[in-house]
Amino acid sequence: MPTSAQRRVRAEVTAWARQRVSDPGTVFLDTETTGLGAGAEIIDLAVVDVAGNVLIDTLIAPSAPVPPETTRVHGLVDADLAGAPSWIEIYPVVSELIRERPIVVYNAAFDRRMIAGCCAAAGFPDEERDWHCAMLHYARFAGVRSSDHRNRYRFHKLSDALASFDLPAGGHRARSDAMACRNLVVALAHIDDPAQSDPAFASSLLGPM
Repeated sequence: MPTSAQRRVRAEVTAWARQRVSDPGTVFLDTETTGLGAGAEIIDLAVVDVAGNVLIDTLIAPSAPVPPETTRVHGLVDADLAGAPSWIEIYPVVSELIRERPIVVYNAAFDRRMIAGCCAAAGFPDEERDWHCAMLHYARFAGVRSSDHRNRYRFHKLSDALASFDLPAGGHRARSDAMACRNLVVALAHIDDPAQSDPAFASSLLGPM
């Protein structure tokens, strides 16, 4: 049975989720990249809104070939990106789309770093954004203690977080993972809904696919 401290933390996470889904300006973003380190480029980006509407879903042409090890994650190869816009072409559209809006990401630190790196390489200025990390909030909600001294709670894969609510996994493409993040936050916002005992409840949370 949860302790009073655990119940308090869960209530804080639920309150955050409710605030996010009650704000029509909130968007959910995801990217797929050519790698994890410095110099990696974004090659797939999507943004969806609270209602699950897709605001942008685009492939992005990198300046170098896609490494095979990252293709094994998201399935994208150089041929898929032929003819796609470059970051210089697409970022002004993305920037305007997310301007002054709360942006929810599963592992926001990674996507923020990737966007900042692509912008720096293209000569775009660093812009202040209202970022929210669904991974950090879900870690607090799950309440599993971390063995890493840097983090109080253990982080969970997005697929595992979704499975805890009987929601389908995203699939390592930007659109499906952005939608999956949205579905997770909506589920957290409805954690005290009596309808959660209904087997059809999880399906009712899903945005349009």
